Amino acid sequence: MHVIDHTKGQPSENETRNVLTESARIARGKISDLAQLSAAHHDAAIFPGGFGAAKNLSTFAVDGKDCRVHADVERVLREFHAAGKPIGLCCIAPVLAAKVLRGVEVTVGHEQEEGGKWPYAGTAEAIKALGAKHCVKGVTEAHVDQKNKVVTTPAFMCETALHHIHDGIGVMVKKVLELCGK
Repeated sequence: MHVIDHTKGQPSENETRNVLTESARIARGKISDLAQLSAAHHDAAIFPGGFGAAKNLSTFAVDGKDCRVHADVERVLREFHAAGKPIGLCCIAPVLAAKVLRGVEVTVGHEQEEGGKWPYAGTAEAIKALGAKHCVKGVTEAHVDQKNKVVTTPAFMCETALHHIHDGIGVMVKKVLELCGK
């Protein structure tokens, strides 16, 4: 959608980036276009959150509960779900599952801002409006929807020390792997 200069917290003027190119830069490894992802070749899918999930993988940042999910993201979520394979989502990414997988249980943390500790707490209401169940969890926890094999954790939805966010993401990954039988 646009590039943010995180040193200023504002959009950068006249700068563009390509999601696939940025993914390759961050991953430092072999990547492929999401259009090529097939549940038949993988044990699970994990979606990181952040502004990319809200602005590039969906239109949630602009449209809230009326958002659209990128066609390949929707396909992947439905495909892994239909195959009974685990899906992990962190930070804002649980809204993707809430939009695509009706009745799913997810967490984005707490439902009240609590003096700024949970600045995006309103997201829980959007999740409920999408027909999903929001489960209150702390930043170091993950929620496991056993029926749908969906694991979520709040991550950066909480203003806290980075090591707490790391711990919660680690719990999410561990739970996804457990659902895979690994």
